[in-house]
Amino acid sequence: MKIGIIRERKSPVDKRVVLTPKKCKQILKDYPQLQIKVESSNIRVFKDDEYRKEGIEVVSDVSDCDVLLGVKEVPIEFLIPNKEYFFFSHTIKKQPYNRNLLRAVLENNIKLYDHEVITNKKGVRLVAFGRYAGIVGAYNGFRAYGLKFNCFNLPKAEELTSQQHLIDELKKVKLPNIKIVLSGFGRVGRGAKEILDGMELKEVNITEFLNTSYDEPVYVNIDSLDYNKRKDGFVKSIYDFFEHPGAYESNFMRFAKVADLYIAGHFYGDGAPKIISAEDIKSEEFNIKVIADISCDFGPIASTVRPSTIKNPVYGFDPQTGKEVDYKNENAIAVMAVDNLPCELPKDASEGFSNSFAEHVIPSLFNNDEDDILRRARVTGKGKLKRRFKYLQNYVDGKE
Repeated sequence: MKIGIIRERKSPVDKRVVLTPKKCKQILKDYPQLQIKVESSNIRVFKDDEYRKEGIEVVSDVSDCDVLLGVKEVPIEFLIPNKEYFFFSHTIKKQPYNRNLLRAVLENNIKLYDHEVITNKKGVRLVAFGRYAGIVGAYNGFRAYGLKFNCFNLPKAEELTSQQHLIDELKKVKLPNIKIVLSGFGRVGRGAKEILDGMELKEVNITEFLNTSYDEPVYVNIDSLDYNKRKDGFVKSIYDFFEHPGAYESNFMRFAKVADLYIAGHFYGDGAPKIISAEDIKSEEFNIKVIADISCDFGPIASTVRPSTIKNPVYGFDPQTGKEVDYKNENAIAVMAVDNLPCELPKDASEGFSNSFAEHVIPSLFNNDEDDILRRARVTGKGKLKRRFKYLQNYVDGKE
């Protein structure tokens, strides 16, 4: 079997890679029957010579490879027919902008495995960049706070080299006595928490956060049932919330009344209540002035009206008009909603992803997929949608 690591061609530029040079070397040691080729790239965070140094062949053409590995969507004109591809296709949620990509995958008889649905039997994702989104998103949240209030000026994350470098810069900052609320206990939330703990910020419980004043910055980490409550008043489990989200309403305002900075690292499911509604954000009691929306979903947080970019990561939101404004306006909420945060820390993100891919996916290519990892992740095959993804047929046909 020949695996090819393709050059990322989507714009804006993405420097990440599925397998690092050292991980390629290790995989070849573990599977001597395998060949790995790397398509030459001048943008990848790991240079061609770093692969060559580890004995990995760097080529200009990977069309002789059986399996092709990428991070972002492959532009249609660069798809190679009759191959197996792994990449984030951004089609499984029926994203309109990638409808033609999925059509082209089917027309070219490509077997597509989407990184987003590489899961275990319980549906837990096995390979993801979420931790690094949390790390960079939390950093960017503090950077946005400094810009909003002109109290400190942090360099952009993309100008730094590692998570530790981000923490080192943050520890130089003298934060005022602000209260920070972080939502989420998954990969994203845990990544953000690594930054807060790396800064040695004091973590407090919910009761303390809501009722106590501090002479230092503090944070609280909250989960779904901390900021949502059943409409009928009954207290049930988190599983009830996931199964019956419509039975719940937001209880986030109790945090919004006392918090200064909100770092949103939660997962937002279909049918869940809005976390911050348009009415909530208009309230005179709404105290938050900076929102780092790492999840960048549209709907749950009223101030997230569009994604921002690495180049221009912060915009302003006027709570009264619901319009975008200059984030430095006195009444504006500063919003950081970059939707490709791991791109700002490409080396660390690639190393983490590479470790997971090598642990969970590579063995499945050689053990007859004994854990059904590939089967669950296979979106297309033989020119058709696989059974799990038949719901995309109307999307492909342009009927929705």
